[in-house]
Amino acid sequence: MVPVSVGGIAQSALLTDQLLAYYRQLSKGLLTVVDVETTGSRPAEARVIEIAVVQGSLDQGITHEASFVVNANVRVPHTITRLTGITTAMVEQGTAADVVWQALRSPLDQGVLTGHNLAFDYSFIQAEYQRLGQGFKRPEAQQFCTVILSRLLLADLPSRSLPQLVRHFGFDVGRSHRALADTKACWLLANLLLERLANTSDDALRQQFAEQWVPLRDAVKVFDCPRVDLQRQLDARGCERRTSRRGNRHMYRRGDLETLYRELYPEQLTSNLGEAGG
Repeated sequence: MVPVSVGGIAQSALLTDQLLAYYRQLSKGLLTVVDVETTGSRPAEARVIEIAVVQGSLDQGITHEASFVVNANVRVPHTITRLTGITTAMVEQGTAADVVWQALRSPLDQGVLTGHNLAFDYSFIQAEYQRLGQGFKRPEAQQFCTVILSRLLLADLPSRSLPQLVRHFGFDVGRSHRALADTKACWLLANLLLERLANTSDDALRQQFAEQWVPLRDAVKVFDCPRVDLQRQLDARGCERRTSRRGNRHMYRRGDLETLYRELYPEQLTSNLGEAGG
């Protein structure tokens, strides 16, 4: 979570009005939805073995679709095969990694990069381009994670995992944990969430957003003070706090954080809101 005074309005904005502006503008532009299947969870060690990209807008629907099984010259662990159905033999018959990433460079550079837990997909895409000696970076204002918005708008559901949401909403996309199926599911979810936003008043959304739990480690990036000082100020005001099961992560309500920010940085607030509105 960083201030949005530079680089446009982003999903990580602290201030609710900036966050609303970010989500409102998403429905007007091109979304580039991605999903990757990989051999593990660490981009530096694991490889992408399947990727799908779906592009479109709420007005025009899907305008571009591509899917590749990627031959990255790796064996697929049995655990990954059980999860995805992708085998080493399938990967060996896939398209060479350098060909895939060259073919996808143009669409991946366009629109708002969108994914369900986008940070995972984005980090792997970056790692694959780095292996080719290329950089890949999208501005924060051009990134959209449907997990984050799901937590805000679908807080009453027991799980916001993509397979659970597919079942809940009855999306007809095929087997989960395959890139094209998950990309289409994310596309449908993004449309559903953005349409729900469009049909909800700003005042109602402000109330929902104010209830969101924000990790202290993210909030401190906005406040010009050490984490322990920020926590002390919030606790002194009697702000509600939630602690993770392991006890190593504290979270506070977005509304409480925003109230404190407005008190501590009125000049910065005016500047940021002016830039957001411009």
